Amino acid sequence: MPVVTFLPSYRKVEVPPGTTILDAARKAGLSMNVVCGGVGKCGKCLVYVKTGKASFDRQKYGRFFTPAELARGACLACTTTVASDLDVFVPEGSLIQEQKILIEGLDMTTAFRPSVLKYHLSLSAPTLEDPSPDLNRILDAIHRQHGPRPEQIFAPLGVLRRIPEILRAADWDVTATVGLQPPGKYWLLNIEAGDTSDRLYGVSLDLGTTTVVAYIWNLATGKVAGIASNYNRQISCGEDILSRVNFGRKSGLAKLQALAAESINTAITNAANNARIDRDDIYEAMVAGNTVMTHMLLGIDPAYIISEPYVPVVRRSINTAASNLGLSIAPTAGVFAFPAVSDFIGGDIVADVLACGMGTRDEVSLMIDIGTNFEIVLGNNEWMFSCAGAAGPALEGGEVLFGMRANPGAIERVTVDPETLEPTWKTINGIPPKGICGSGLIDLLAELLTACVIDRNGLIDTTIDHPRVRRGDYFPEYVVAFAHETGVDKDIVFTENDIKSLIMSKASILAACAVLMNVAGITFRDLGTIYFSGGFGNYLNKQNAITIGLIPEVPLDRIKNIGNGAVMGANIALINRDERRTLDVIADNIAYIELNAEPSFMEEYTSSSFLPHTDLSLFPGVLEMLNSCRLRARTNGIHHTET
Repeated sequence: MPVVTFLPSYRKVEVPPGTTILDAARKAGLSMNVVCGGVGKCGKCLVYVKTGKASFDRQKYGRFFTPAELARGACLACTTTVASDLDVFVPEGSLIQEQKILIEGLDMTTAFRPSVLKYHLSLSAPTLEDPSPDLNRILDAIHRQHGPRPEQIFAPLGVLRRIPEILRAADWDVTATVGLQPPGKYWLLNIEAGDTSDRLYGVSLDLGTTTVVAYIWNLATGKVAGIASNYNRQISCGEDILSRVNFGRKSGLAKLQALAAESINTAITNAANNARIDRDDIYEAMVAGNTVMTHMLLGIDPAYIISEPYVPVVRRSINTAASNLGLSIAPTAGVFAFPAVSDFIGGDIVADVLACGMGTRDEVSLMIDIGTNFEIVLGNNEWMFSCAGAAGPALEGGEVLFGMRANPGAIERVTVDPETLEPTWKTINGIPPKGICGSGLIDLLAELLTACVIDRNGLIDTTIDHPRVRRGDYFPEYVVAFAHETGVDKDIVFTENDIKSLIMSKASILAACAVLMNVAGITFRDLGTIYFSGGFGNYLNKQNAITIGLIPEVPLDRIKNIGNGAVMGANIALINRDERRTLDVIADNIAYIELNAEPSFMEEYTSSSFLPHTDLSLFPGVLEMLNSCRLRARTNGIHHTET
């Protein structure tokens, strides 16, 4: 079989002829940047074939490269197949890099009532006059310290086996760890020699498709002890949920479960090292993830979630021991997985709702979580409706010629001077730009609209006489940065095709909001607060989001970023056991609306496929701004094609 050698790492792997270079790279342990899931749409998995024979369709995929790059052997790893021994050079930008991962969130104002407590016990040794069993002495002493009654506490066999030796070696001076686990049963989690009551921790986890975030809390003081984040190692099995489920069907669920546990363990280890604590002192874990990710972590087959009629195995919250999942914390620690609403509204969205508190207030709020997919919840303390859909990869940099994730070198902020049409941009880490991430793309779309470079259909006005506005090789384009300014030695441009992809993505989200409001019988004017959850929303310019019609127009002070709502909700549930009891109630109260079954969705989508919308009366502030911009453009002599 052919041998593929990946440079500059010199990793070698043997694969059958016809294998894609992407699959060979995965086998070699390289995590390629395939935003589109490896179907040839994003152009991010650039590699150079240095020697050997490979099959690559230049006519179909050559648009992603310059003639000079093609002459040097450039091709897409996901669509190029191996025909002989190959030497393949993989540029740094084609690998998954350190990403700007959001770990912050709203300041929490919840009561501190953890489910795990420690009791320092000074026990009397047994005598002929008092031959009470060891366990009875422990449980009675816990109750005397205002703990649960002895009959309420269950002692697992593993803990029972350790009790006699520890009690006698410690001269009957020990610390007992007791955890309250659903449905209201107390467990004796551990017995330790001496007073260890100050070493009591829990961890809250956001198990995302791309990243894992861990917060370690001191459950004795109610303070955050350590925070860490890292990539979800399941990426090696597929960028998106569908790819991973299909991988599980072919190669087994066990690997996906192990990779999920490994990803969590890495985040926990890093957070514990930062806090200088022992992972064995972590006695509880709260996990918020989407429905598929939760199934994979628990080792439950998620295959039926992605095929009609889209049924998960379980929706309610699940509690199990850490040892059952391979998590590197106290073996008897409880692991609590958030409940789900449906196949596509998972525990992470329930955590978002808990974090923003929309289910406790009278006002009607809108909560939006945007990634490759979007999830939306509309409602208040009496009712809630939800929906989910594909935002498309454009908002995360996919299907955009120079789009990229929020990695170093990504343009994350852009303004365009309406007088000179010159851009000003800011990159992550302040280095020369390599591409544009989602927040920068939204800025560009709004700024070019208000500068009259594009019209409300997203068409670039090529009659403008300016070096940054030009007809490209394939589409009209606006030059964001010239080659000498960039870190990729070529012009970074924003094309009319990129704009089309972005408009399609934003139209899906706004149309989904409109469908939920139609179902609820309300209008844009009835909206109170709009909450954004997740990294994309956190770095988004609020005004620009309204200007392009990504979200309904409301006063800016009523748009709030809750940061990483999934981990914030997990934090709340970890440190407040009363809030945890509400999670299944929240999930049960959220009605799921299937957008594909809603006749009005396509009509709303079509109406939303303009900037900001066909009906400008829904966006009075944007209408006023656009009128002002058109007047300024005429005054400045900038030709504008919109009618």
